[in-house]
Amino acid sequence: MASRENLVFLAVDLGAESGRVVAGTFDGERVALEEVHRFPNGPVNVLEHLYWDVLRLWSDIKTGLAKAATRYGDRIAGIGLDTWGVDFGLLDANDELLANPHHYRDSRTDGMMERAFAKIPREAIFEATGIQFLQLNTLIQLVAMVEARAPQLEMAHTLLMMPDLLNFWLTGRKANEFSDTTTSQCYDPRAGTWAYEMLEKLGIPTRIFRDGTGDRIVPPGTVLGTLLPSVGAEVGLGAVPVIAPATHDTGSAVAAAPMDPQNAIYLSSGTWSLMGVESKTPIINAEMLAYNFTNEGGVDGTFRVLTNIMGLWLVQECRREWQRAGEDHDYSEMVEMAAAAPAFGPLIDPGDGRFFAPGDMSPRIRAFCQETGQAAPETKGTVLRCALESLALEYRRVAEKLDVLTGKRLGTIHIIGGGAKNELLDQFAADATGRLVVAGPVEATALGNVLVQALALGHIGSIAEGREVVARSFELKTFAPRDTAAWDAAYRRYLPLRG
Repeated sequence: MASRENLVFLAVDLGAESGRVVAGTFDGERVALEEVHRFPNGPVNVLEHLYWDVLRLWSDIKTGLAKAATRYGDRIAGIGLDTWGVDFGLLDANDELLANPHHYRDSRTDGMMERAFAKIPREAIFEATGIQFLQLNTLIQLVAMVEARAPQLEMAHTLLMMPDLLNFWLTGRKANEFSDTTTSQCYDPRAGTWAYEMLEKLGIPTRIFRDGTGDRIVPPGTVLGTLLPSVGAEVGLGAVPVIAPATHDTGSAVAAAPMDPQNAIYLSSGTWSLMGVESKTPIINAEMLAYNFTNEGGVDGTFRVLTNIMGLWLVQECRREWQRAGEDHDYSEMVEMAAAAPAFGPLIDPGDGRFFAPGDMSPRIRAFCQETGQAAPETKGTVLRCALESLALEYRRVAEKLDVLTGKRLGTIHIIGGGAKNELLDQFAADATGRLVVAGPVEATALGNVLVQALALGHIGSIAEGREVVARSFELKTFAPRDTAAWDAAYRRYLPLRG
């Protein structure tokens, strides 16, 4: 095994709100993270459509790599990149990007799930892919393009998911990495390749998944190549290996969760809350379909059996709403507001469609409460408490479904990601579910990215060993359930609200 003393792995981590380049220094026993460069991210509205500003993101990635080169020099052993799921870019015959990638919240997918079901029954799509139905899925975005007869789709030769596109620009290699590919709802987990028959029935050109170079799906931990000389010259780095971690950010986060995967639920908490279990095989059955759960790719050949919950998007949009009104509250202040508000007031269904789009969130929360016969929360604190208590009760509902799917009660929930810093929500989750909550690490996505790089290059021996490194390196906080009777009563009020 190669020497691993004080090696630096760069994790390029792009989220829906911000991106950053993080340096992970590994001494063989522990890993330490340092943020090198952070930059904003978010949708750009053009003529009523939402896009990602991918060229600006690319520029910021190079800025981060250049800063890291100055700081760490030849200690840099690898580069790995992860992003959110489902979004993609289309390349033409000359490998040039045809258009700015659409943002998953763009309205072009409105009504498109129904158009897909008119061609293929819902049950058949789930049987082919094992993926939950969300209008933001790649599949539904492609159906929207088919229905609109989008010229870009007719001209396209290659589909690359967002991390695959950026990795192509880093290395010159076109490859679709497994974990992000599975978020597309275009992948057949049983066959281990694209769901070609289903795609053809929906009128989606299958050439964009083949491109004459085979299926191009590679597992997490694949060394894609080295940094292109042109990029290296621009940022001040040599032929550094570029490794595909779990390029879907939740896949990387779960890789770093210091848990026993046989007995624990993970909850990756951020803009979305992604809650599930790690499984050696996909679970595709009637219960999964009824629960609208999903099978996304994980590390080491595993699948993440999970569901997407609206998450802290509710809080983030409230903050942006109040910022637009000239009232800027940081997240710690907002948590204090929620903590001071009365307990067990009105509740919402976090997954209600009205909460999906950007825009003023608190009026929508109040409207939901009024329409369901509840008193509308009037203050900022009561709005926030309503959102957080409702999230915690949704966590309970999902945990109970996971017990059914696995055939056992899973007694511990590991909350990872930025939302783990919200100790009020961590305690609510323990109280609502009646389960032990272990919170941390906060930087799970960057950690998982770094660990898979280290594994790919032979500096650790397994994901289990990597999780032990995380447990040694970071403080974890534990929250025991309390006041469960009051939460049981709130849960009885909550369930009918889900419709």
